[in-house]
Parts: sequence; C-alpha cells; structure tokens
Amino acid sequence: MYLRTVARAPYLLCTRIWQHPQWLNQWRRSGCCHYKAVIFEASGVLLPSPYKIATDWEAQNCIPAGTIQQAILSGGENSPSLKYTRGELTTVEFLQELGQQCFEMANVCVPVDSFLSDLIRNEMIKQLPIMAEAVWCIRAEGLKTALLSNNFCLLNGESFLCLDQKHFDVMVESYREGMHKPDPHIYKLCLERLGVQPQESIFLDNSSQNLKAAAQLGIKTVKVSDLEVALKELETYLGFPLQGFVPYTRSVRPSAEIPKDDLQKYLEDVLGDHARGPLVLRQFGHGQSTRTYFIKFGDRLLVLKMELSDSLCPSGPAVRREYRVLKALSEAGVPVPTVLALCEDTSTLGTPFYLMEHCAGRVYRDVSLPALQPSQRRAIYAAMSQVLSKIHSVDLRAAKLEDLGEHGNYIQRQVQTWTKQYQAMETHVIPAMERLIEWLPLHFPEYQETTVVHGDFRMDNLVFHPDRPEILAVLGWKLSTLGDPISDLANNCMAYFLPPHFNALRGLRKCDLGHLGVPTAEEYSQMYCGHMGVGCPENWNFYMAFAFFRLAAMLQGLHKHSLTGEPAPGESSQEDTEFVANLAWEFAIKEGFRVFDSLPTTKPLARCYSTWARRGLFLRRSYGTWSHPGAALVPKVPLVIPPTSLLGMAQGLYCKLEKIMDIQWGFLISQPRWTPRPLPELKSLAGLGLFNSCQSSPLLIPFPCQGEASLLPLCGKG
Repeated sequence: MYLRTVARAPYLLCTRIWQHPQWLNQWRRSGCCHYKAVIFEASGVLLPSPYKIATDWEAQNCIPAGTIQQAILSGGENSPSLKYTRGELTTVEFLQELGQQCFEMANVCVPVDSFLSDLIRNEMIKQLPIMAEAVWCIRAEGLKTALLSNNFCLLNGESFLCLDQKHFDVMVESYREGMHKPDPHIYKLCLERLGVQPQESIFLDNSSQNLKAAAQLGIKTVKVSDLEVALKELETYLGFPLQGFVPYTRSVRPSAEIPKDDLQKYLEDVLGDHARGPLVLRQFGHGQSTRTYFIKFGDRLLVLKMELSDSLCPSGPAVRREYRVLKALSEAGVPVPTVLALCEDTSTLGTPFYLMEHCAGRVYRDVSLPALQPSQRRAIYAAMSQVLSKIHSVDLRAAKLEDLGEHGNYIQRQVQTWTKQYQAMETHVIPAMERLIEWLPLHFPEYQETTVVHGDFRMDNLVFHPDRPEILAVLGWKLSTLGDPISDLANNCMAYFLPPHFNALRGLRKCDLGHLGVPTAEEYSQMYCGHMGVGCPENWNFYMAFAFFRLAAMLQGLHKHSLTGEPAPGESSQEDTEFVANLAWEFAIKEGFRVFDSLPTTKPLARCYSTWARRGLFLRRSYGTWSHPGAALVPKVPLVIPPTSLLGMAQGLYCKLEKIMDIQWGFLISQPRWTPRPLPELKSLAGLGLFNSCQSSPLLIPFPCQGEASLLPLCGKG
C-alpha cells in the first residue's frame, strides 16, 4: 500500500511526534500562536483532487474525457458517492455502481479500480508526503490536528488514505457519522472532539462550498487550489515553518533564538570546506535548563547543546564536563553521540556550547512500546539493560574519569542534596516526604560501588536503530557523575510502578506485562545483574524508595515554579508529587519488613524498648527505638519480632491491631497537623481483646497502615 512505501522515509522514524502536554501548555501560554488546531480535508488537500488526475488517466486509457467526474457528481442525492458517504453502500457495491454508471455514460467498460490504483501509485506519492510533513510540523509545535474524510474512494474495504491515526488527534469519517460536508454539524462534531472553539481552529479544503460553511461557524479557512500557496498562507497564520521537519524537534522559540550568522561562521571555521550551504536550525522539544538545537549545514547534520546563561550552575564548567564525559565514553565503547568541538568563548553565541553529530533513529516515549511485537519489546528491554551495564563497566582509570566525582557515599550526598532542594521548594506538608527525610539516612547501604552513573537513565533518553533492537546513542548526560550503579538501575525501573499516563514519566503500572512481552521489574533487574556478573541487591527496596524520593523532590520543584510562573522544564501538580512520595514510602515499608524478616527470632528480647515520635516545625517526624536507662547501646536496626514468628493468640492479636490501626491512622493522616494517639487511648480498646494490661513487658510489632510502617508496643503474653 502507498504509505508502506512512504513509511521508509527518515522523517517517519518518530513513533509519537509530540506526547508531552506540558510543552503544549507552555507554547500556548507564550502567545506565539493563538490557534490550537488545524483541520484537514482528505480529498484535494492531503490527497490530490481525483478529478484532475481522472482527465489524464482517461486520455491514456482511451476513455471519453470527463466520464469519471460526471459519474461521481451525477445522480443528485442518489449518486453512488453520496449513497456511500451515508453508509448506504458497501465498498464493493459502490465500485460496482460507479463502474456501471461510467459504462452507461461512455458506452465502454471503465476499470474504476485501476483508476484508483493509478491515483494511489503515481499521484499520492507526490502530494501526501508534503502535506504529511506539514502535519508533523504542526504537531511538533503542540497544536492538535484533525482529518475530515468522505471516504468515497475505498479499495478492498479499506481507505486508501492509509495515514496512521496517531498523526491525527481526531478523524471524522462522514460515512460513519451519517453526515457529510457542507453540513455544519460535521464541523461542530470535529471541534467538539478536538476540544477547541471555532476561532481557535483553521480548516483547509479545496471546495469553496465547504469553506463557506466552516467560515460561517467562525473557523479560519484556507483554500487549497495551489498546494504551495496554501502552505505559505497557513504558515503565515501559524507563525512557524511547515517544512524541514526533523523528528523530536520544533521551530526555534523566539526566546531561544541564537545569532545564525555567528553560528554559520563558527561552523565554517570548525568544519572547513566539508560543509557549505544554507543553515537550517531547529530546536529539540525538551530541556529548559539546557538548549539543544538541530543543525543542517550543507550535507552535515549536527546537534548543538548549550547551557542557559542564567542557569543555576555556571555554564562553562557544566558544558565542559558533559563534553568530556561524552568524549571519554565514546572512546570506551559506550554508544553516545560523537562530539566534534567545544566552544567556551562566550563572544561566539553568548554562552559556552559544544557540537556533536546528529544520531538519527527512534526514541520511544511510551515504555509499553505499542507499535512493536512482544518479541521485539523484550529485545528492546534486553538491549537497554545491556547498555546500562556497559556504562557501569567503564574502567575509570583507562577512561581518565577518576576525578569526575567523589568516590563513595553517593547516596548520602544525593539524599542531602535533594532534601535541601525539596525543603527549599516546599509548598505544603507531604507526610510521606517528611517520613522519608528521616528514614533514608537511617538505612543507607553499608557498601556502595563507584562507577560512572548516568543519573537519568530511562528509555526516552535512548536512540534506537529504526529496524533492530540496537541502541545507537545514550542521551541526557547532564546529571552524570561517579556514584552507586544500583541507583541508575532503580531510576530505570521507576516506570514499572507509574501509571501509563503519568505526566512526568509514562509507566507500566497495572499493564499486562506477560501479554506485552515486557519483562517484569525483577526479570529486568536480573538481566542487568547477569551482564554485570553480580547478584541482585538485597536492599533493592531501599534504592527504589530513594529513586522515587528524588523524583518527588524534582516534581515539587516543578510544582513550585509553576505556581510562581517561573520557567520550568515541565509541569507538575501537588497530586503528582504526593503520589510519587507515597510510592517511595511504600518501598520503604517493604525494606523495613525485609529487615524484620532477616533478624534472628529464636532468642527472646534481652531489653525492654519503647518507641516515640518527635514533631518538628513542619511535621518533621523522627522514628527511633530507645532503651531504658542503664541498658546497652541500641543497635542501628530496632529489635523486633516479625509477625510470622508469633504463635497462636499473638498472631490473632496482631491481625486485630492491624485492622484497628488502619482506621485509626487513616483518620489521623487526614488532619493538617496530625499526631499519634497516646498509648493509654489505644489500651482503651482492650474490650476488643487487643491488650492485657497485666503484662508489663511490651512486644514490638511492625504494622503497615496508610503507607506508613511503625513500631508500637503491644502489651500481651506474646
């Protein structure tokens, strides 16, 4: 089919042109374009007009001129084309009636299906790619697109307009809706599904009658008599070019423009005589603290990356550092973009930058990989785990990266940094974050490997080969340093626990991984550990708690910036931050129970312990287990008896206590400044058989409630 041939074009490598709603919102707020949607008519706009093509085809096949057009338009309300658009004819019936009508008019047999095939094979291939590129440019800017189609030309039961539906937010087919242009209801239906007002949309058609009906509703219209002229008019209304599309890029935002003359002179000096010609500049659609540009200069495809001059970190060192990392990793065999030059002279573009080769390929934004087969999905994940292990296996001394960062205590430094960041950006109390701030330092790993860590390793930072599960380049090295490699693995696994439509990072939560062919988080971790030749870490839940804690701190920063109106690389809500913080605390609970189950249970407690909680200014809760005066020093991990080791009545008491505390703590957490009930109030529940006040020695039992793990003394015979 036609588009299967066109699909091999490089600009079709993008599986999802624009999927980040935060950028759509930022673009709309910028005021650069007040239009929110563009509506395309299929026939005559995305496709060439069949009537013009019919004239040439009739001459070549000795068919009287005008036969096909006359047959399509004749018959009034009972014409085959209108009956088909109303759904009164099947595809086969439509073709049979049209062919019979042509025969009656010309007195010769007219192979209608041959005409349609010729239209597809010879004419669509000329016009459709041009208009398809315009559609991609529009979507790259964050606008929505819609397709209106009569569908009166179908072949073998399928529309010969084989456009992938993902290139349009809305597709309205008149034969399915039982209405057709110029009926204003079909335009209203399209606007309703797009979620825009008439004055926020533009409609392209080659029919004056259809355009008039749309204009009466308040829709801006563009007549497509000449394709090139129509595109220029549309560009004028939209304010950005509709050609030169490169996957994952957009036109350069006005606030991000750079002096093209100075850039061209620099490129000529660096590349010499190897590159000449017009300079094409586009901007990659992610990153606010950094600016990344696509450059086409002659036959060279390049990427330029610079820091914002007002970035929180000094620009020069950050750019120099990233350039150095990429150069060293490339020489070590890690798939990264090839760097070409570093410019620290601020007189060139106003801020330091570096230049690298453009790496064309596929970037998967959706970790469920909907466009692939199950076997392909598993291969993609296997390739991802292998590349991550390759990064962590780089010889620091051979790569001359031993001084890239401090050795050891990476997690400690990260927790300290992100705690300060979170507290500086705090807008409201998030109980889970307060607990994590206290819990994480008490559970740092006793030993941490030191390797190169990416810092933000996830699927949409990888460029894959378009035809096989091979990673061509790892992107996004801004957070790279020396650190604990398991933190990278945990960061990579966060998607398993996030919902599919989560704003910050699309996930796989509640997806049928077996059906998809995607390995589970455990299987993926085992893949990585197999490449590294190590076993899976016992304290894996700690690393996941840390990863989500860090993400929650980042989201809180975005939320604070969105409230103040400051520029930010995305958007986040209070609910997003709380959701991620609760995920982190759930993993902290799992880690706590793992520790509980790993402790010896054969010996009775030698000392009596009690627990207490301290409140700070903003619900800074400290959890600790303290011995009675004169007792020995308390070990780092509280001495507890896991519920699995309890016998008979004690296990029953534990279950009852768990149910009671689920209700009790659910109520308390809902209060603005909740405090735990004192133990005497809990003992008032003795009527439920939970307590025996005659026993003086408390038994410490862990229990989960509302995302919190706690230790409470339970008085009983245990």
